[in-house]
Amino acid sequence: MNYITEIQRKIFLSKEDFAVLLKTWKNENKKIVFTNGCYELSHRGYPDYLASAASSRDKLIYGLNTEKSVKRLKGNDRPIIDEYSRAFVLASFLFVDVVILFDEDTPFNLIEFIQPDILVKGSDYQEEDIVGAGIVKAKGGSIVTIDLVEGFSTTSIIQKITE
Repeated sequence: MNYITEIQRKIFLSKEDFAVLLKTWKNENKKIVFTNGCYELSHRGYPDYLASAASSRDKLIYGLNTEKSVKRLKGNDRPIIDEYSRAFVLASFLFVDVVILFDEDTPFNLIEFIQPDILVKGSDYQEEDIVGAGIVKAKGGSIVTIDLVEGFSTTSIIQKITE
């Protein structure tokens, strides 16, 4: 098995590229979980969060902000790592089935396209503030918040480095 190729197969640069696989999963009645973020630096919090998100699903999709999107959201000094490298690391987790990039500031359009069964975010979000929650709930899906690992966040790591 060529692991590099397997990782690369999990990365989609647009929702249009992902449409055929998504349709296959829907036809097979796969339970789809969606989560998203910028994923700038790898730290213990990510595998903990993603493994928890993946535990109640058939397929886990991670919506990843593009470089342009991260810059708009976090400033011109971010992201620290290019989008393909961030996608590659995420796709290397065995419990992540797909990484799909999106260029908007929020994943609303991507969630609307995917129509996941479960939408997952960190417990630092309130359900009413989770982008796409209404879409998922309208189709009978659920919103799940996962406790984050204390002391692990990209922002706190960057702050420690720059102090």
